[in-house]
Amino acid sequence: MKPMTKCVSILAITFAMTLQGCVVAVGAAGAVAAKVANDRRTVGTQLDDQNADSAVAFQWSKSDALKEQANLQVDVYNGVALLTGQAPNQALIDEAVERAQNVDYLKKIHNQVRVASPIGAGTQANDIWLASKVRTKLVADERVPALQVRVVVQDSEVFLMGRLSSLEATAAVDIARNVTGVARVVRAFEINQ
Repeated sequence: MKPMTKCVSILAITFAMTLQGCVVAVGAAGAVAAKVANDRRTVGTQLDDQNADSAVAFQWSKSDALKEQANLQVDVYNGVALLTGQAPNQALIDEAVERAQNVDYLKKIHNQVRVASPIGAGTQANDIWLASKVRTKLVADERVPALQVRVVVQDSEVFLMGRLSSLEATAAVDIARNVTGVARVVRAFEINQ
């Protein structure tokens, strides 16, 4: 192949790959926009919740003991924080909760951190798969507005958050309980009247 032909071929491939990336980016942006638009929270509340997630994680990062010995996750929905994961003793769990309480935005904290050794990569992979199965079942059921439900899984325990009616929340819990592999379902919903 001639040098000029090689150059044109490389440019054409690069251009095609760039366009594919643009299509993916536009598609992802569209999906995010649809989720934001269909969320029962205001856009401002959604941003505040994301900032609170980061603020709690930052508070935890100040503790060497929490960083080195615990596996912690925070999920904030409408000003309510769900703390999940594992820590080897109650003192570390208490520290994690205390540090989360330093975030002024939070209205309520659900402490669901378990006294246990941090779970391994295999269990984490299973939790991701389990969360995917639960989300799929929620999307397939017309009784539940799936975009309003946040699904968190830690060590086969399913935690459900969101703003739902009492009937929607009951249906979501029932659906999650009947997914193979779920050990327990914990409700952390805000019930709309």
